[in-house]
Amino acid sequence: MPEDSIEHIDFENLNDKAISKPLVSHIYTADPSAHYFNGRIYIYPSHDIESDIPFDDLGSHFAMEDYHVLSLDNVNSEAIDHGVALHVNDVAWAEKQMWAPDAAHKNGKYYLYFPAKKADGIFQIGVAVSDNPIGPFKPQPEAIKGSYSIDPAVYEDEDGSYYIYFGGIWGGQLQKYRDNVYSSENELPKPEENALLPIVAKLTDDLLEFAEEPKEIKIVDEHGNLILEGDNDRRFFEASWLHKHNGKYYFSYSTGDTHFICYAIGDNPYGPFTYGGRILEPVVGWTSHHSICQVDNKWYLFYHDSSLSKGITHLRSVKMAEIEHQEDGHIKTLTPYSS
Repeated sequence: MPEDSIEHIDFENLNDKAISKPLVSHIYTADPSAHYFNGRIYIYPSHDIESDIPFDDLGSHFAMEDYHVLSLDNVNSEAIDHGVALHVNDVAWAEKQMWAPDAAHKNGKYYLYFPAKKADGIFQIGVAVSDNPIGPFKPQPEAIKGSYSIDPAVYEDEDGSYYIYFGGIWGGQLQKYRDNVYSSENELPKPEENALLPIVAKLTDDLLEFAEEPKEIKIVDEHGNLILEGDNDRRFFEASWLHKHNGKYYFSYSTGDTHFICYAIGDNPYGPFTYGGRILEPVVGWTSHHSICQVDNKWYLFYHDSSLSKGITHLRSVKMAEIEHQEDGHIKTLTPYSS
């Protein structure tokens, strides 16, 4: 539900009808990346703050400055806010807009991946390291070489390989890149052309750099054809995520301006991925950004909406709901509010 369509919503009634409640209400949180580390649920969200920056299609009003880590004992317990884990002032190369992060774990170390704008206004992706899943995290002195755009998501495969997925159009600047090269002249494809694709790269053993040149991930329809730019209900916009179920890889993402969380299914981490359907129908608030995490043999969708802030687009709240993989491999679509 975009911001210009919320003026007639009864928020008190809407919140009563929501399938889940905000995990925390003392701060605004969004873009949750959830992981089950050492028998506990950890959530790495962005931290929304008040901003007087005017709304625009580049997301300039999303002026986040730091990251908090949330954790839960189990899916029914109250979430704990562990405070600031990383602030933009601690990152030598970053100036502003600490957008959606993710985390990974290897050999007793925890890695926080995050996008931020440099002084030149260009997004890159950085990584910070801690001995504790709640931080504090110490950032590397430079952004990851060859990184760009937004929304990093790191997947650990069963063979011990780690892959990082990233990219987002409009404010995420993905449209400015072709073959990993930036040009201010580049723009979105035409509606009848193939849509821009998310990016993947395998990580080095220390999880601090790309082990290879980043490459595009193909998202195709049931006929094997790439999704077109004009297919706004299915084309990739932002919010990459990968999980594996019954031997299949599920690449999920946001369609942005049509406000769906969708998924596509493939046989390996590089794809191609065949469009499978929707995981989540639109929520209150412009953006839709998620993660999927397995806890005790059940799967949960972590997402956000703006119901707590009564529709203010840049003040969102993290939620969670159980999802179901059906026998045919498809995921049952969730509607965020009951009728």
